Amino acid sequence: MPFSVHAYADDHKLTVVTETAKEAFAKAIDWHVVGGLIDVSISDGIKSYSIAAFSLVMALREIANTVEGA
Repeated sequence: MPFSVHAYADDHKLTVVTETAKEAFAKAIDWHVVGGLIDVSISDGIKSYSIAAFSLVMALREIANTVEGA
């Protein structure tokens, strides 16, 4: 499932599409921490998340998949 990362630099919206959640998270962190961009968000095509909310959702999904597989 593709994910998109959005941020703003000055008054310009930047967007990149990634193939995995891991790539989207890495790009969002890079843009926010290294690039100093504001309003960085990650979308799964249905919902848009802040970096913190996205990491929580992905962690909970990973836990659910682990418990389900046990």
